[in-house]
Amino acid sequence: MLGLIEEVKREILVIVMAAMPISELRGAIPLGISLGLSPIHSTIISIIGNMAIVPILLKILNPVMNYFEKTVLFSKFISWVKRRTLKKTRDTIRKYSVWGLFLFVAIPIPTTGAWTGCVAATLLKMDYKKALLVILSGVLVAGIIVYTVSYSIVANISL
Repeated sequence: MLGLIEEVKREILVIVMAAMPISELRGAIPLGISLGLSPIHSTIISIIGNMAIVPILLKILNPVMNYFEKTVLFSKFISWVKRRTLKKTRDTIRKYSVWGLFLFVAIPIPTTGAWTGCVAATLLKMDYKKALLVILSGVLVAGIIVYTVSYSIVANISL
């Protein structure tokens, strides 16, 4: 029974890490492996955790950002996030449309991923269903890439 509780605790930690901005599944998959989960198990729950937040973000980001942009405390931060995201994504997404958003989310480098993809889709007023499908697809591909890299590292360390 105690082993099951420990396993669930590790899984929840990985899922929460995957749903968080910045770390997303790039941090969650290696975290899960370091906690003793198999690479494939860690990848699957990381992808689920990263995907779970996307529909919520696409629905709430616009009203939340608009609200906080009007506050004294957060207005500069929200303006900075909007400027930074548009600067980083506008040309690629405008040039390649949904493929640009897909590539932006799918290539697992720092400051790209589901969160920034959702902010970009919101700021560029993309269709909800298209953005959702493209971002979820990008998360799946990013998960596969991070899994491949993580598995290769773990396999080399095991030798």
